[in-house]
Amino acid sequence: MDDAKREAARAALEELPREGIVGLGSGSTARIFVEELAALVRAGRRLVGVASSESTRALAASLGIPLLPDEGPWSIEVNVDGADEVSAGLDLIKGGGAAHAREKIVNYASRRNVVIVDASKLSTRLGERWPVPLEVLPFAHGATRAHLATMGTPVLRSRDGAPVRTDAGNLVYDLRVAPIDDPGALDVRLRAIPGVVETGLFVGRADVVLVAGASGVERLERRR
Repeated sequence: MDDAKREAARAALEELPREGIVGLGSGSTARIFVEELAALVRAGRRLVGVASSESTRALAASLGIPLLPDEGPWSIEVNVDGADEVSAGLDLIKGGGAAHAREKIVNYASRRNVVIVDASKLSTRLGERWPVPLEVLPFAHGATRAHLATMGTPVLRSRDGAPVRTDAGNLVYDLRVAPIDDPGALDVRLRAIPGVVETGLFVGRADVVLVAGASGVERLERRR
């Protein structure tokens, strides 16, 4: 699996500008991309990163990639990130690493968004393979959970007996739903609930998806 991820990450290097600002995603596949990007920087490419999580920032800094401050604004040429699920329409579910709110901010600040995955992430409709991660304020999260329960089955994400926290200190609920016919409409409904900070639905936010499979890397491009 890691070999496929590295193949996709290396293919993403071809999508980068000769110089400029690059968005750095989070998660296992994005981590491999950051490692590959560091080799380019060491070879003299004038590329500067914007990190979408504290873990990505720490990794990029340790590898010598220059980074811009978190505050923004930034003029990002290309953002490279992974995904947990990719639909036939190239919509995404993200948030397995609990960084989806920051990832979405970086995504929206970028001129082009490149997503790197292996073939196991593909589905016909979102929700077939993955729940929808939601970043939720700790205050009254039980009330927020009750609202979410009208749309699916919300599960508070935990690790080692403790709730998972985002870099902002918020909680993560994974909302299990039936396969989603209209992810844009669901995204609007979820974000309308007070207490929901952001959803893991990335609708219309992938320009290119690089899929590593048994026969190499397939390049999928969103139809305009």
